[in-house]
Amino acid sequence: MPITREGPDRSRFNPALELPYELRLKDFEIAMQDVYDFFHDVNTSLQVKGLHRLDDMLRPAAMSGLISDMLTSSIAKHSRTLVENRFHNGHPDLIVNGVYPDNSVKAGTHGVEIKSTRKRGGAVDTHGAREQWMCVFVYEVDTSTEPAIDRAPMRFTEVYLGHVTVEDFRRNLRSELGTRTATLDRHGIRKLRRSWLYMLRQTAEKRS
Repeated sequence: MPITREGPDRSRFNPALELPYELRLKDFEIAMQDVYDFFHDVNTSLQVKGLHRLDDMLRPAAMSGLISDMLTSSIAKHSRTLVENRFHNGHPDLIVNGVYPDNSVKAGTHGVEIKSTRKRGGAVDTHGAREQWMCVFVYEVDTSTEPAIDRAPMRFTEVYLGHVTVEDFRRNLRSELGTRTATLDRHGIRKLRRSWLYMLRQTAEKRS
């Protein structure tokens, strides 16, 4: 059975949202399609070999990391002013071209941080509270349909792009072996959700 190729629903983008750094809704649409095409092509190849879909093999954290990296790369390719931050694990993921030497910075202020998560509403852990433009892609994976060959492809259900400050975060307790993280607090997440860019579902935040 052929695997379905997913695609963004153009009617679900928010044309009223003001985007920073000369970004366009089309940049996000193309980036989402690039991710969909990648999963379609890989899963089609895996199916021919009788193997599990990539969606089923990857752990959630690994899949979120992979999707974030692909989105960052694609948006940088199509954006008018943003490029990938060349500093390993540097912040933010996308920076304004030419602002930092060699387009590499450990902790910059001019750019956009890209996150992806399966958590509805866009709540996602970060490595620290800071003022930034944050873009969160929420996606869903069908892990329950049987037989597995009939499972729906991964799809993005929500995208948020908003400016947040240090005061919008709460610090998370760190275990002995854990890494210190920060998450948008109740006020911060409401603030981010008001800056929705793409929405497949009608949410309480949007209705209000």
